[in-house]
Amino acid sequence: MHRYKDLKFWQLSRAFCKEIYEVTNLFPETEKFGLVSQLRRASVSVASNIAEGASRSSNKDFNRFLVISLGSCYEIETQLLLSFDLGFINENVLERLNNSLHQIIKMMSKFSSALKI
Repeated sequence: MHRYKDLKFWQLSRAFCKEIYEVTNLFPETEKFGLVSQLRRASVSVASNIAEGASRSSNKDFNRFLVISLGSCYEIETQLLLSFDLGFINENVLERLNNSLHQIIKMMSKFSSALKI
């Protein structure tokens, strides 16, 4: 078992989730059940799957949850691009969020590769 709260990429994913909530508060009300819901659920999924995977007894199980978490990261990336295309976020916000997201992806991927499966 791993102490997920000590993992830097979990800490960053938690902060990223908060950013997503703050940014999506500015989306149109008509997107409440669309991109707002999707972005929020996917960002919660990143941190949650890291935590759930860390509780597993084997590195193989933990890695499976990291893969799910990475999938959520790429889902978020796509949803952010759509949000930009639709004019809900500007280029600066897109770049800032994508930079944070890619930092999480890079750290999580490196950690995943280091797990002895």
